[in-house]
Formats: sequence, C-alpha cells, structure tokens
Amino acid sequence: MRWVDLGDLGCMDAQRIVLSFVEAINCKDISRLLELMTSEHVFIDSDGSEHAGRERMKAGWMDYFAMVPDYRIEAGDIFARDDMVVLLGFAEGTFSQNGVLKKENHWRVPAAWRAIVCEERVAVWQLYVNPEPMRKIFERIRTPQLPHAADAPGSSDPRA
Repeated sequence: MRWVDLGDLGCMDAQRIVLSFVEAINCKDISRLLELMTSEHVFIDSDGSEHAGRERMKAGWMDYFAMVPDYRIEAGDIFARDDMVVLLGFAEGTFSQNGVLKKENHWRVPAAWRAIVCEERVAVWQLYVNPEPMRKIFERIRTPQLPHAADAPGSSDPRA
C-alpha cells in the first residue's frame, strides 16, 4: 500500500528523492548517496544517536556495507506530507564473518524510516528498528569462542 498526500504536489518530489536514496542504499552506491544528501545531512540511529555531515556519513556507509554487504531496504508502505516521507517495511542483511556471508548470520526485521527532504536532498534519515536480533548475531560472531576445557592446552582428556 502506498499513500501520498496529493494536496501537496511537492511531496511527490520528496517521495521520488527518498526512493532514489533507498535505491542507492540497496545498490551500495556511495556516490549516489552522497549526491542525495545535504552537506549537513543527519542520520539518526534507532538508539537516538545522531551522526552529522556528508563526509562522516560516507565513512559510515562504507563501513556498514563492508560489515553487511547485502543490506537491503524493502519499503512496503510510503507516507508523504510536504518535505517528510515515512517508509514502513523491512531491513535485512547478513553480517560478514571473515569475509563470508553465512546463512546463520542473516537477519530480517520490521523497520521504519523517516526522511526530511530539503532543497531536493535528504537532510535527515532516521531509522526505527528493534536492533536486538542484529545485536545477538553481531555479538556471537565478534566474540571469540573459548575452547572446550578438554581442548585447552594443558588439560587432560579422561578418555586418553
């Protein structure tokens, strides 16, 4: 379902810009993302932390795409009013583990995004998501696994 406030034709441009931003994310097109951001662009993460500036976001997206190379946004519903666009849908991706995308490191979560468009650029990109499923996977693959006591150096195996 897609809903657009037809009382303001300007929201059609905002919607087009935001959907181009999503397409750039899904294509991992950093250059296009930068073109679509204002110089003072602000990303607001699901925990409320803010990250500002186009150059800072360039590094952030590069790092994120390296960590989750198949990250995708699936927007099912779109709501637009004036310069604000809200997307409802899903985010999904797979955490890279030593350069490998393993099925058990894949996640898909319901998500929402709020974008504010200013002068035909995305000024604010805000994410609303429960990060818990992603956090659990990330912690599992980033935490070194301790060897079993029987496998540890200096331990004796009672079966020996």
